Amino acid sequence: MKISDQFIHKILEKKQISSHGFFDKTDMETWVRELYNVLFLPQQINSGDQLKTGFEELQKGLFDLIKSMKNDEVFAQNESNNFFLALPEIYDKLILDAESILEFDPATGSLEEILLSYPGFFATYVYRISHQLWIQEIKILPRVISEYAHSRTGIDIHPGAIIGKHFFIDHGTGIVIGETTEIGNHVKIYQGVTLGALNVSKDKANKKRHPNIEDYVIIYSGATILGGETTIGRDSIIGGNVWITQNVPSNSLVYNKSEIKIKDNGPLPESLTFVI
Repeated sequence: MKISDQFIHKILEKKQISSHGFFDKTDMETWVRELYNVLFLPQQINSGDQLKTGFEELQKGLFDLIKSMKNDEVFAQNESNNFFLALPEIYDKLILDAESILEFDPATGSLEEILLSYPGFFATYVYRISHQLWIQEIKILPRVISEYAHSRTGIDIHPGAIIGKHFFIDHGTGIVIGETTEIGNHVKIYQGVTLGALNVSKDKANKKRHPNIEDYVIIYSGATILGGETTIGRDSIIGGNVWITQNVPSNSLVYNKSEIKIKDNGPLPESLTFVI
């Protein structure tokens, strides 16, 4: 097989070959992991001086990532500075998130277990750092960072979503939280939950498309909540596998009714005689 010069030229033209505008995804993933390690895992960092050195290296790493997208050293320096100025508040929120897991999840016995093994906490960490970059209006990087967490955990949180304190993801696989979602404080979400839009249309790109979840709401596995005008009122419980496209008042319990029927001694209906 021979590739034509015309085809090669077309590819090069589309790529607009340049040393700027793209960054190495491996460098980005390393930066995300190293920041997590410095914030939460002891490893070899046991003193204030070591932490300062670690943060200086991480700030240089973020500077390089931003500069690779936009060849502007002043912009890259300012935005990396702004991120690390916001980091103490991000850290405090993440500690509250971890403490909520420790308080309510009977399957965990220590904070160390959460920091080392809980995909929901890692996804929340990635959301909180990517959200900070998003509100700093750094293009592309926060989206790519959020997709890194998606690939590792199966949890897809858009960095533009707004999520309050004491956020608790349990299990987590299959969770989708859209860009304009607003989530309050002390919210718990289980696996397979979708907080999405009623329809996908480019003309709604700058509109509120995703739901609002108020404080102290629990959303159980498989629930789907859609629409920018949909609000789940505080202290509500949303049962598994429900479909919601309208407002739910505060202190509500929403669930699908199920029935239990005791079978008799007759043969099972054909539809139930299957083998797994």
